[in-house]
Amino acid sequence: MTDLPLPAGVGRRLDPSRPIPPADQPALINALLAAVRDRTDLVPEVGIVLGSGLGGLADDLEDVVAIPFADLPGWPAATAHGHIGRLLLGVLGGRPVVMLQGRFHLYEGNDPGLVVQPVLLFHALGARIVVLTNAAGGLDPSFGPGTLMVMNDHINLTGRTPLHGRNADELGPRFNDMTDAWSPRLRARLHAAAAAEDVPLAEGVYVGLTGPSYETPAEVRMLAGLGGHAVGMSTVLECIAARWVGLEVCGVSLVTNAGAGYTGEPLTHEEVMESGLVAGPRLARVIRRFLTDLGDD
Repeated sequence: MTDLPLPAGVGRRLDPSRPIPPADQPALINALLAAVRDRTDLVPEVGIVLGSGLGGLADDLEDVVAIPFADLPGWPAATAHGHIGRLLLGVLGGRPVVMLQGRFHLYEGNDPGLVVQPVLLFHALGARIVVLTNAAGGLDPSFGPGTLMVMNDHINLTGRTPLHGRNADELGPRFNDMTDAWSPRLRARLHAAAAAEDVPLAEGVYVGLTGPSYETPAEVRMLAGLGGHAVGMSTVLECIAARWVGLEVCGVSLVTNAGAGYTGEPLTHEEVMESGLVAGPRLARVIRRFLTDLGDD
């Protein structure tokens, strides 16, 4: 693959910690778009981000084109355990989709501008809806391992935003509204899809932290007191960027474990992955039905 034009001073393999202000995103996204269009002309209707342990949904894609992160200009290979690190384009539930099998996290040393580039690329490819999924710890004691929670709002406690710096007015406004960041329409469609598949769905507020340390018991109590129902290390920046460019957003958290202090047991990433293996197929059924029925409004 030939080198693609990038802003001055930015090499093909971008330093993942280098700040990416909004004003730099159009040129970077155009380079990514050209690289994808070298492989496929599919125009997705929906973009899907698959969180830890949830990558199995990718196995259901038809006519799939798979592009490793490392083959895309400026993207490093994924490093988080359970994140394969591929951009996938194909058909799922009868609809053209683009799917991120893995994601970039702040705790890997990535700048917020890099963390959100996948959802900006979804928009550039033609998607108008994004579905964000993640693995999360439960802040609500009634949410046992394996609970699927539709996100109806979020609290960004990362202290970061992808919108710091000079704005790119052609992509989105300087000050973007987040009142209905998590689309009421799409949340209703997720619940309808789950009911059709006989899969229970909870609903609640997701709290985003930087990680990679799990929360202390005192932090879990604080976050629950703030109104959170699940806590994780991703998603909030992606939602901010998606709304900035006008994407309609919905998402589901897979609660893999009770928050620290609820059970008296230590938390491990293996527990996250094991819960994903058990509950992932249920979430896959819901998303497939959601896509199939999406045009029935």
